[in-house]
Amino acid sequence: MFYLIVFLIEFTEFTLNCTFVFKTIFLSINPTDKIALILPCYNPTGDWTRTIIDSYRNLQRSVAHEIEIILVNDGSTKNVTKDDLMILNKEIPTIKIITYENNRGKGFALREGVKSTENSYIIYTDIDFPYTQDSFIKVYQKLQLGHDVVPGHRGAGYYQNTPFLRKVISKFLRWTLKSFLNLPTDDTQCGIKGFNQRGAKIFMQTEIDRFLFDLEFIKLAAKQKVSIATAKVELKPGVVFSKVNLKILARESVNFFRVLFRS
Repeated sequence: MFYLIVFLIEFTEFTLNCTFVFKTIFLSINPTDKIALILPCYNPTGDWTRTIIDSYRNLQRSVAHEIEIILVNDGSTKNVTKDDLMILNKEIPTIKIITYENNRGKGFALREGVKSTENSYIIYTDIDFPYTQDSFIKVYQKLQLGHDVVPGHRGAGYYQNTPFLRKVISKFLRWTLKSFLNLPTDDTQCGIKGFNQRGAKIFMQTEIDRFLFDLEFIKLAAKQKVSIATAKVELKPGVVFSKVNLKILARESVNFFRVLFRS
């Protein structure tokens, strides 16, 4: 009888420990919290409102948390009308729309979105949702496991249909990061990333307004020793790449050296 009692006590403790681990991993954040999905918007093309609506609905069916869309209109001068915004408000009543007159850049737009939310999870991507739904879910799941920052990582398949100049720039940047910076990823410029509120505080420390804010963010996160885990992501078939703006590229080269040697 004594051994039976000891066994029952130990079994009960084991069960309670397993329950704690399960709750810690899978229920660490109250399911009533929301995911803030931030979409920077500048002169979008095509039927972009329908893309947002359909993507939102598909994603919402795939995750446990409610998704709050935060659209940041970064000084668009075309293709964003009052009717477009009315459609979005009608189809997604919980959407939050931030708009300002002058174009400031993707980094600035995302900081405006991040500072507007206190949600436990924050994920950002491009307005045309270029990454697969499974990619979004992988980022989301890594956040659920307790990681503070989850950058997407594009595999070798990314380069199969990438325009030549974009491919050269991307591979050169990756080589430079491997050679000179000890970062947790060589794909800092992947267009989908997630973070919790701890990561959000670091994101708000970035200063670059345009494309290299991603690199700045990952370097800051690595320096502050938060938990960083990459998520393998894939582009949707048929994604159309925007043209590389050489003026912006030249301007961003200055930012690159700023980040590279920033203490």
